[in-house]
Amino acid sequence: MSRRGATLELAVLGLLHEQPMHGYELRKRLGGILGAFRVVSFGSLYPCLKSLVSRGWITEHTDSAASKRARISYELTAEGKEQFQTLMEQAGPATWEDDSFDVHFAFFGRADREVRLRILEGRRTRLEERLDTARDQARIRRERSDRYTAELHRHGLESTEREVRWLTELIETERNSSPDPSGSPHKP
Repeated sequence: MSRRGATLELAVLGLLHEQPMHGYELRKRLGGILGAFRVVSFGSLYPCLKSLVSRGWITEHTDSAASKRARISYELTAEGKEQFQTLMEQAGPATWEDDSFDVHFAFFGRADREVRLRILEGRRTRLEERLDTARDQARIRRERSDRYTAELHRHGLESTEREVRWLTELIETERNSSPDPSGSPHKP
């Protein structure tokens, strides 16, 4: 399965963990989680839903009374909840890449504190590596770039630097928070 497909599955399982939804509502909510520039087509969503149903992670319920057309809603099964939790316990390189970090972050409330820290630290490290490379390339390109290309590079550097600062703040907040007796984090 592609990384994009795995990210879509995580997002669908996470949304259905909150409440049952029909396909149109899922697609709309996915846009909020994945971002405005990563629109999920029905051509991607419905095969994903079909796959999740076939694996027993979600069920579909038909409500023919809702309108002229039968509307299918999807609900997470106990196995789906376990799978979602398993996915939320992962904290490897795929979880801090551009195409999946936002989805993991959207469901951080359901992740263990140590997992959150590993993902945040991994993301920050990855961005710091990119910054080093981009700064080196900017020095080389400076002589050959027109002013608009130079401004675009400067904008990219500043955006990445801003995200690194944001991640550093989140990491410090996570480290300074104390878990409550039930094991869930307490935010200061």
